[in-house]
Amino acid sequence: MEECKIKNLYNLEETIASEIFEGATYPWEVLLKINDFIIELGNTLDKEEYKKIGEDVWIAKSATVAPTAYIKGPAIIGKNAEIRHCAFIRGKAIVGEECVVGNSTELKNVILFNKVQVPHYNYVGDSILGYKSHMGAGSITSNVKSDKKLVVIKNGTESIETGLKKVGAMIGDEVEVGCGCVLNPGTIIGRNSNIYPLSSVRKIVPTNSIYKNQNEIVEKN
Repeated sequence: MEECKIKNLYNLEETIASEIFEGATYPWEVLLKINDFIIELGNTLDKEEYKKIGEDVWIAKSATVAPTAYIKGPAIIGKNAEIRHCAFIRGKAIVGEECVVGNSTELKNVILFNKVQVPHYNYVGDSILGYKSHMGAGSITSNVKSDKKLVVIKNGTESIETGLKKVGAMIGDEVEVGCGCVLNPGTIIGRNSNIYPLSSVRKIVPTNSIYKNQNEIVEKN
């Protein structure tokens, strides 16, 4: 399950949250730590660069936040990020530098690395999105199984039990997710991969791949 490891999915130099991954092997291991980590990190941020708004919400002074956006703490909005009209940040969210969180996009218990774009009608919950990853309009992470059982990461005959009821998608650096996709609970997408529009994605998509459907995943040339 090498594709699932943090070191193979993410460039930790491209997030303010790099320390949360220390001692972890797989990214979903940090999901339960995001809440407390934000509060601890937020209280150390440079007051010349970040302003604390309300309860446990830190927003970079260079960020742009629309007046109709809703941000519940704990949350950190990074430098030069853009939070557009009617974005809904439900808490436990780290939005990296130069990220775009768009109209009607909802975030909950997430880490967005720098330059992530979730710009149009996206739901991202209990997920980690790597540097420069992008979700097309209407694409979502599904974070709870329909049978409400604990999420298991599967890859052929191999599997890893997460011990968690809620796990969305672990999306590697520079991944492109097409419009209208559903990333099912426990989906892992390797670095530099592309997902065709209108896909329902399960299990693991290898690094540098094109996902056409569950039976057709091809390596990029």
